Amino acid sequence: MGGVNHDSSSAPPHRTLRIVFAGLAVLGLASALFAVRRPLLMAAPACVSGRWRGCFGTENGVLLVMLAGLPLAAAVVWALARRRRAAGVAPAWRTSLAEVGVVHATVPMVWLALMPGSGAGVVPGRVSLLPLRDLVTMGPIGIVGNLLLFAALGFFAPMRFAALTSVPRLLLLGAGCSALVETAQYVFQLDRVSSVDDVLLNTTGTLLAALASRRWWRTPAG
Repeated sequence: MGGVNHDSSSAPPHRTLRIVFAGLAVLGLASALFAVRRPLLMAAPACVSGRWRGCFGTENGVLLVMLAGLPLAAAVVWALARRRRAAGVAPAWRTSLAEVGVVHATVPMVWLALMPGSGAGVVPGRVSLLPLRDLVTMGPIGIVGNLLLFAALGFFAPMRFAALTSVPRLLLLGAGCSALVETAQYVFQLDRVSSVDDVLLNTTGTLLAALASRRWWRTPAG
């Protein structure tokens, strides 16, 4: 009696799935870049000519620098992962990607959040402590921006640190980092409103991004 023939092609191999996910990620990034190509290109002349105020002093310029730095970030990930693999440290690629990703994607966003307004140093700090009052006036760009502020931190931090692989700790991480930014905006009089709604959105974005990477969270043993 012959054995049952299991068709191995019925379940796609992990390699194929990784290729599919990578392709979807590239397609999504390309679509996002196409949607914001005009504002980013407006900042390109200032960056190329070395006029750093026009490059690092504008939202478009900072985002352009972050995107332009992706090849360098990828090279750093590769170098760190190769060094870890040579030393027998695992997981080499996940750890390296998490370290570089959290820095490369979080620092520019915090820079944007701390970018001074036109009345910086003159206009006194303003505080809004009533929940949901500012939310209705932010608009889609403001809401999305606040959700993304610490999204990379939420996505990558649990992949690097096993101590952060719990929802309460991730909520504390997002809320704590957001509170620091809002406090800095007030203390340094950056002509921005320190709002509790910003903290709520920042924390929500941190948690949602963390849940998206849950399958890759670091375990205490690895």
